[in-house]
Amino acid sequence: MVIEWLEFTVVPEVREKFIQVDREIWTATLEKFSGFLGKEVWLDPNRVDRVSLVIRWQTREQWKSVPQEVLVQTEKAFEKQIGKDNYEYANMREYQVRKFRE
Repeated sequence: MVIEWLEFTVVPEVREKFIQVDREIWTATLEKFSGFLGKEVWLDPNRVDRVSLVIRWQTREQWKSVPQEVLVQTEKAFEKQIGKDNYEYANMREYQVRKFRE
């Protein structure tokens, strides 16, 4: 499994809308692609302006196979709902999950 970790700085007053619209637009789009396993929203209680999205993919190849034009169109739709000045990418990371037998 591969984890796509995205962190955003979000205007605190639109944080809940950001989360809701992310579900309606981004998650709904990603669910259509093979290998998408799920998504979680992580909130830091000490940073009301920070939203972290933890997206699980079966393989890196499946994650990276999402067409660039789909990503661009989805981001435009999301930006239109939230407002370009209300959020920005703060960080992006990729993790591989390894499980060991006990």
